[in-house]
Amino acid sequence: MKDISILIPARNEMFLARTIEDILAHREADIEINVALDGAWPNPAVLQDDRVNIIYMPKSIGQRAATNLACQASTAKYVMKMDAHCSVDQGFDRKMLEAYEKVSDNVTMVPIMRNLWAFDWKCMKCGKKWYQGPTPIACKEPTCDNKTRFMRKMMWIGKQRPQSTAYLFDPEPHFQYFRGFTRRPEGRGDLTPSMSLQGSAWMLTRENYWRLNVCDDATFGSWGSQGIEVACKTWLSGGQVLCNHGTWYAHEFRTQGGDFGFPYPQSGRQVRNAKLAAKDLFFNNKWEQQIHPLSWLVEKFWPAPGWTEADLVELKKADHNVKKRPR
Repeated sequence: MKDISILIPARNEMFLARTIEDILAHREADIEINVALDGAWPNPAVLQDDRVNIIYMPKSIGQRAATNLACQASTAKYVMKMDAHCSVDQGFDRKMLEAYEKVSDNVTMVPIMRNLWAFDWKCMKCGKKWYQGPTPIACKEPTCDNKTRFMRKMMWIGKQRPQSTAYLFDPEPHFQYFRGFTRRPEGRGDLTPSMSLQGSAWMLTRENYWRLNVCDDATFGSWGSQGIEVACKTWLSGGQVLCNHGTWYAHEFRTQGGDFGFPYPQSGRQVRNAKLAAKDLFFNNKWEQQIHPLSWLVEKFWPAPGWTEADLVELKKADHNVKKRPR
């Protein structure tokens, strides 16, 4: 049995091969990488390695469903979902396993998140360089008339600033960075709690992955509110979400549109429906496995940016739904 299965759902990911190579170069535990190719073969091709398992779907089934297929192929005690555009710390896997030895297995754990500086663009006429983004249609140098000849220079650096260790969601619910949490006593130490998750990398036991149904595509759809879903299901069922300050991963943010946007087709309706599903399920305390109301989680991190006293009073109106549920 492997120590960890890395689960990577991938669709139209230009850095999938580089991500896999980076994980293998920095791993120190006995791992496997289960890649769910969701509707397309990668370009460039993925490294042929006994530790890399490829699951190919000729037609896209969505990110959550693809992650579930990758987990179905796992036999490891722990699984770690990771986006296909990430780099990792040396020994990140060993450091995560060592942290689990200090806590119970009823924990969802994340490393510190850095921003990945994947590449720079270089103008092949004047030599000007600039930070990653969509394929250029003109040089950034105003005096240069080049519109076609540009080179992508790989950097692949996990930037040390900013570093993110805590997250939350507001009453919408909308994901937020909880930057001020590190100034609180509970935000300091080797393992610190987080109200929510960013979604690009998180780890838990394979047993809890299935028990908590943390990639519920039937309810949430393919994309959206992933961090809220995983965090709420962990906390509200009696577990903890912890950030491991002893290691990190770096995530490339592809939010600029064009050929440097999201790998899945994005629609406002899909994101909105995922938020509505999260609000209905957790704010109304309808999830069948929860033993705490959502108000308990908000109060645990109070004061929580974006939340008012009136929001909390409104939230507590649904507390009785947990109390009435048979144990």
